[in-house]
Amino acid sequence: MTDLDETDRQIIAHLAADARLPVAKLAQKLGLARTTVQARLDRLERSGTIAGYTLKLSEDARRGEIRATVLIHITPAAQSAVLAHLRHLTEVERAHTTSGRWDLCCILRSPSTGALDATLDRIGAIEGVQALETLIHLSTRIDRAL
Repeated sequence: MTDLDETDRQIIAHLAADARLPVAKLAQKLGLARTTVQARLDRLERSGTIAGYTLKLSEDARRGEIRATVLIHITPAAQSAVLAHLRHLTEVERAHTTSGRWDLCCILRSPSTGALDATLDRIGAIEGVQALETLIHLSTRIDRAL
């Protein structure tokens, strides 16, 4: 990743709020020439700082989904195998390694409690998984995810 200056951070902040913002409009908001902003975007993309652009659904569009954080304790040296299994579960949005009592923290999305329950059963059955703790999300109060 490249070193980011204040202009790069502003570009990223504007695109985080609206990834469909046209370059000309972005340049106008920043008080810069369109070619300058385009060159910076190209550099940020080439360096991997901007890895891509994605769709972010509103809470209304996701209404009815069950979201949960699952904390997973695994046997030593089983992390690679467990992660390989988790990659195949479409309900797993993210998996983070952690320090402390739990080895992995996964964010899940399921269409129903029944589907979440089945996913938790599949995770619990993975060889190397010793224990799970599930925290069901009730509402989102802050979301700064890009």
